[in-house]
Amino acid sequence: MSSGFCRSFLHPRYWSLWFGLGVLWALVQLPYPLLVKIGSALGRASRPFLKRRERIARRNIELCFPNMAQAEREKLIEDNFVSLGMGLVETGMAWFWSDARVRKWFDVEGYGHLTAALGSGKGVMAVGVHFMSLELGGRVMGLCRPMMATYRPHNSPVMEWVQTKGRLRSNKAMIDRHNLKGLVAALKSGEAVWFAPDQDYGPKGSLFAPFFSVPDAATTNGTYVLSRLSGASMLTITMVRKAAGKGYRLYISPTMTDYPQEDQAAASYMNRVIEQEILRAPEQYLWVHRRFKTRPVGGGSLY
Repeated sequence: MSSGFCRSFLHPRYWSLWFGLGVLWALVQLPYPLLVKIGSALGRASRPFLKRRERIARRNIELCFPNMAQAEREKLIEDNFVSLGMGLVETGMAWFWSDARVRKWFDVEGYGHLTAALGSGKGVMAVGVHFMSLELGGRVMGLCRPMMATYRPHNSPVMEWVQTKGRLRSNKAMIDRHNLKGLVAALKSGEAVWFAPDQDYGPKGSLFAPFFSVPDAATTNGTYVLSRLSGASMLTITMVRKAAGKGYRLYISPTMTDYPQEDQAAASYMNRVIEQEILRAPEQYLWVHRRFKTRPVGGGSLY
């Protein structure tokens, strides 16, 4: 996790970055209904400049939903880029809005499931997915109940400081996703820790399990390992953007009571859970990530 502000952050090589952050701060001072229009427009305007990402999104959707009609598939891609633009605006909202302003725009379904899980005296593994509104979802989650979250440190020290400062406005701590010892210790101490096992993290520590219509998606074994080592309860927390600029809803599921005790079965189980969360709002999912880049030995590239 990043430390405090350093004078080196004021070096001229970071001035363009600070300018961009200043523009983002100024942008999100506008009323939310206007931000929805601006974010949507930014997403649509970005599509011609992000052709590689568009190809990745289209391929992922083809692989996951092979029976989807072509027109429906194209509409999903179009809406996904709208969501991408909103994701930029929502990052600014997450980092720079006051608690009172954030609270105005979300509601929660299933909060009792989280309090019940924490009341059991064990830690809670809060499973999330990579929706475009992920940064704002973390802020909202922390306003409901401050917790810890796993993350990948940013390559830029300035962005590392800014994003960590923003994320800790309503949460307790950020833990490097490679820090297994720290994650287990936090869970054993009774903390709630958010993490998202829905991406392709490479062959190391992964198994191949079905994901939608792809029979062999690289799936992290970390969920199973954390569960086995910590004995924590497990549930899902997902935030979805409502239609027509009406804000957001945070969904908290009941505790999983049938999580398998074998790694391959556990990977398949978790992918089914993630699928159900994605289907709450598939247009808001991060389809531009190469979810299926890691292949079994001898398997050709899907891209």
